[in-house]
Amino acid sequence: MTNPRVESDAYDRGIIPAETAARKEREGEEYKHIPEPAEGESIDTTGGFTVDREGLLNNYAIEPEMYYETPGDARKEEEEDVEHRAEELHDINDNDESGLLTSEHDYRGKGSGII
Repeated sequence: MTNPRVESDAYDRGIIPAETAARKEREGEEYKHIPEPAEGESIDTTGGFTVDREGLLNNYAIEPEMYYETPGDARKEEEEDVEHRAEELHDINDNDESGLLTSEHDYRGKGSGII
């Protein structure tokens, strides 16, 4: 067992649930043991494993650290996106629509432009 908190087999001091007894019999020596990481793998997939008092194994997701290969890339891309968006809004909302309304059809844009 890896954690002294889970040494007991039940939450009640005198009663062991049938599911816990069956799991203990079925798993034998592997009961309440967390799997070892596989050799040669670059990512540790066992870091999120936990075992409760009844021997249930849970595997919680471990998110890898996110980073940019070259410092400054994110800031530059964000500034370019802001400039592009401002230019796009200016083009759409300040469009000269003269000649788009005729007696047969209304070719003007609908609504207030892009939101």
